[in-house]
Amino acid sequence: MPARGRLIALEGIDGCGKSTQARALADVLSARLTHEPGATPLGASLRGLVLAPEASAPSARAEALLMAADRAEHVALVVEPALAAGEWVVSDRYAGSTIAYQGYGRGLPVAELARLTTWASGGLAADLSVLIDVSVELAAARLADLPGRADRMERLGAAFAARVRDGFLAQAAEDPAHWVVVDGSRSAEAITAHIVEAVHERLGEAPSATVEDGPGALR
Repeated sequence: MPARGRLIALEGIDGCGKSTQARALADVLSARLTHEPGATPLGASLRGLVLAPEASAPSARAEALLMAADRAEHVALVVEPALAAGEWVVSDRYAGSTIAYQGYGRGLPVAELARLTTWASGGLAADLSVLIDVSVELAAARLADLPGRADRMERLGAAFAARVRDGFLAQAAEDPAHWVVVDGSRSAEAITAHIVEAVHERLGEAPSATVEDGPGALR
């Protein structure tokens, strides 16, 4: 049996550059790249309910439950099978985002959300969470330069984004053994180098992998 794989989560406020860094890290590690919400067929439907600007906004608790359902399906169909097969997985968002967005951002009880997240994931925590930290102002400027409409979360304004950022920083401060904070204001290349160094230092070398985002997709 192969050694169990490792799960690395890229976290941060919208506009921090985590999606770019998740792709870069997965390439360097030859790891499976995935994301939340929306990496499964069910998750794609749930993503629309939570983030589509034209849809009716769910209540805060309903939003948290939809995110939990997405994570449960994501872990069951994508993440856990890959880890069990010995693959390393890089996820663009994971459990830290629930605490930051629905907890600090929406004001729901963090302890209750932590229990919900643990239950939905079957107790699967990230081996390492990488926070790409940028100021709210820099993130907003980057989002303004992107084509297309902002999703519902991206439209919630600077005060919401500041609370979410505080939530990420609080989690990193509370659990430094499983979090690393990276300055996201630097060049993309410098950020990638920092993340790769941190991953190797914390988790060692990754084995080669042959699959990427989505159930059963080959790389």
